[in-house]
Amino acid sequence: MKSLSKTLLLSAALVTSSGLANADPIVDPGPQDPALTMTGQEKIDALISSLGAIKNRVTDNGYNTVGAVGYAALGGVVVDDAFDDGLITQQELDDYLDAHALVIGHDYETATTAQQLFTQEYQGAMNDLDEAIDVLVDASAEILTATGIMTTAATADTSPEQTALQAMMGTDEYSIDQAEVDAYNQAVAQVENYAQQAGAFMAAANNADLTASIDSYATVNNFVIGNYTAITYTQSVDEFVINWDDDGFGSGWQGYLEDDMKSASEIFAAGEYVEQYGTMP
Repeated sequence: MKSLSKTLLLSAALVTSSGLANADPIVDPGPQDPALTMTGQEKIDALISSLGAIKNRVTDNGYNTVGAVGYAALGGVVVDDAFDDGLITQQELDDYLDAHALVIGHDYETATTAQQLFTQEYQGAMNDLDEAIDVLVDASAEILTATGIMTTAATADTSPEQTALQAMMGTDEYSIDQAEVDAYNQAVAQVENYAQQAGAFMAAANNADLTASIDSYATVNNFVIGNYTAITYTQSVDEFVINWDDDGFGSGWQGYLEDDMKSASEIFAAGEYVEQYGTMP
């Protein structure tokens, strides 16, 4: 049975910036608390880096274990400390614990810039997309199981084989009904919708002109960007509409993502490429 590969094709590549505090010309402020000086994204980057170091240790140890077991079976003697590269160091653990505490303690809920707003929306859309893919995989499996009868039908050229084919077609497993088609079509539409939204929010987060315009709008009208009450994106007109109802503001931004649009043929070709090579073209 053919099944769909569950792959997430988008990744965040955001550039964050932070302001420099005015240094006192006389008094040395001493070491600065990273919880106050690091941006939320920098804290996440530190977490990823620390986890990567630990993961590499575990991966290396996997190779060491396979190799050592293989040599042991052949009478090879493993030298002392051969597994050292697979040991997680105290510094690596400390780096992870520090990064873990920084991320856990950061306020990611209230965006202070348009880039943060779009990043939050992207992450939410990707979570929805992940769930929608699960639903689509299940719905596709139902349809593909039923289409599996094609092989039997193609070779059913005798009366007994044709009778067996009729028997198979009389079962729920090898038949397709309206409810299954509706469930499949709805799942396809959901995946398209959430993929479109996630891609739009990521593209917006990386569009300096768009984020600067929204940041300026918030600054001029003196409200916090993260207090928005609604955000929508309409692909057909390439427009974001954001409302801050509690502050009495709302506006639309149109035409910023024209260069980021992907056609049906481009999407299909990318899917084929990922199936063959395991990465985006």
